[in-house]
Amino acid sequence: MKQEVFLPDDYRPAEDEPFMNERQLEYFRRKLLNWKQELLSDSRETIEGLQGNTRNIPDVADRASEETDRALELRTRDRQRKLVAKIDSALRRIDEGEYGYCEVTGDPISLKRLDARPIATMSLEAQERHERREKVHRDD
Repeated sequence: MKQEVFLPDDYRPAEDEPFMNERQLEYFRRKLLNWKQELLSDSRETIEGLQGNTRNIPDVADRASEETDRALELRTRDRQRKLVAKIDSALRRIDEGEYGYCEVTGDPISLKRLDARPIATMSLEAQERHERREKVHRDD
């Protein structure tokens, strides 16, 4: 069984410590798990709200407005569902020892980038190259 890593509440990964050491991995694991928990909690609230909010609205404009709101809410939840899958993937990479390294170059992803976007799979440079290629092909 894996030993729990002590992590002070004010801990932030620093460039002057070994990259993806136990403390950094635990920091990102907790960050990802907390984010996932928030998303799942929001989803439960949405489902409960949509189930409890089915009412017959006689005015066509009001009904259309409510349907638009529901569609937007469902689209937001679908995006969050995909985000949960990316969080699960990041947690898997932590367990497999691949977290924090660019899937294109194999280079470390900056700690600042990971702190801002813990599901990142590419370094900033690789992501920018990817987006430029995507933009060029999209313009065709």
